[in-house]
Amino acid sequence: MPEGPEIRRAADRLAAAVVGQPLLRVEFAFPQLKPYERKLRRHRIESITPRGKALLTAFDNGWTLYTHNQLYGVWKVAPAGHWPATTRSLRVALETAQSAILLYSASAIEMWRSDQIESHPFLQSLGPDVLDPALDATAVAARLGSPAFCHRALGGLLLDQGFLAGLGNYLRAEILYATRLHPALRPVDLSARQRNALARQCLAIPRLSYATRGVEPRPGMRKDLQVHEGAAFHFHAFKREDEPCERCGTTIARISSNSRPLFLCPHCQPDKCAGTGRGSGCGKIRG
Repeated sequence: MPEGPEIRRAADRLAAAVVGQPLLRVEFAFPQLKPYERKLRRHRIESITPRGKALLTAFDNGWTLYTHNQLYGVWKVAPAGHWPATTRSLRVALETAQSAILLYSASAIEMWRSDQIESHPFLQSLGPDVLDPALDATAVAARLGSPAFCHRALGGLLLDQGFLAGLGNYLRAEILYATRLHPALRPVDLSARQRNALARQCLAIPRLSYATRGVEPRPGMRKDLQVHEGAAFHFHAFKREDEPCERCGTTIARISSNSRPLFLCPHCQPDKCAGTGRGSGCGKIRG
């Protein structure tokens, strides 16, 4: 499933193609959405905004389209009148004079009044978005120390969209690797220094992925878009099982954590506290 950085890059591409242009063609596959085809024609898309792993497409007539790709959904951009041939099921088509944005295979598709969209149950369940520039590490550290989250094993907590929206499996692996933490540890097991470092990486790694993933370093690239001596984003742990750890040379291991594969260095990420040692939960792998 795409994670926050991928969803935001997709939103950027969709917005660049159609925002601000009158819609000439609108199609919905689901019968309950068919009445909105007429309501949206000749209106304009004002914005396409990611919220966690959902997208909110706001129209200038006071309606917002909520979509969630889940496992199989995918958005595509195509020239107007030249939609791609595919075996996927087309769910939504929004076309201007120049471009079309097309949603395939998704099932979570709803129309809401824009002034009521924040009442959507999924949005209500979300924590702060890791790509929201207003979110800082101090706020994340406070959430780590809160009663709602401090006794949760990190392996599950970093997948919980109610903790931080936009994190997923590859980001979880890279955050834990960067902070040298085992997924069985809990925030309460960590020293203040470790919690603060974890909070910083929960924001830094997704933001770096959004800004530079797949981008080769180039002269003049801003330093805040670089990591590890100038290299752009790359995986240090995720899907690197049987390869050497870049820090210590130990073989990266693949384990199961919360029914998902997780990749870590057994030497750099031991199942014990590296700080004060005061956490009573240290030393045992918890489910």
